[in-house]
Amino acid sequence: MSSPSATLTVWAASWLAGDTAPDDVIDALAAWAQMHLIGAADAETAVRHDLEWPGVTASGVSTLLRIARSEAAEIRLVLPTAGDVRGLPTGTEFARAAITAGEGIQIGTVGKPGVGLVPSKEGPDVLRWTVFSIPTVAGSADTIGLREAEYELRQAVRDAAEVLGGLPTVATGIPGTDARTLVAEALQAQAGYRWPSTLSPRHLQVIDTADNVAAILTVAASTSTNQAPSVSTAQKRDDLLRRLWDVVRTARVASANSVSIRA
Repeated sequence: MSSPSATLTVWAASWLAGDTAPDDVIDALAAWAQMHLIGAADAETAVRHDLEWPGVTASGVSTLLRIARSEAAEIRLVLPTAGDVRGLPTGTEFARAAITAGEGIQIGTVGKPGVGLVPSKEGPDVLRWTVFSIPTVAGSADTIGLREAEYELRQAVRDAAEVLGGLPTVATGIPGTDARTLVAEALQAQAGYRWPSTLSPRHLQVIDTADNVAAILTVAASTSTNQAPSVSTAQKRDDLLRRLWDVVRTARVASANSVSIRA
């Protein structure tokens, strides 16, 4: 699952449930960055959670777990994008930051005050987490369950296979390198991200399938089709890619939150 927020959501939920040690969470987040900086979005949040403001501290994942422990009734992953802001508390600094980052986490009970976390890359091996106070934790009426996400992914796999079949050999300077090779390389890069051993086979299947579809879409977005498409054909392809990305994001949120909301 290709975001630090998803990794933290699932692992922190496992830790809160007593199934995972803190060191396991720290090791899982190290796949994204060796150094994790923590900073508050404003002075009030800094005082509330004993954080630096202005500025950041290199206190790492342990501080994120402390915040999760102090706030957590539920931990919710959000993966917003332009035109899709499901699950965000509208009009908040957290929402704006999460949209910019394309990811974030809400911690707390829906309808009550809580905390938001948004990661951002600070350097080659440095990730910064900004902590926000949320006046009201948002839920989403559009949230689907794991079973429904699994069903929608089955159709997405078929559609993504058609997209992959229309991609040509890619001129990368490596003889024989084609779109399928690039997809395999993208999936290999995902192999370094671990998940708690307590995740069910269904959770892992949804995560793996979403990653497969995402790898195809990523390659498709950077690769031309075999023939120059007409305007209408190009529009249909773009619409299909957007729909498939929506399915991927929805499935990733469903798989993470079906674990974390039980925490």
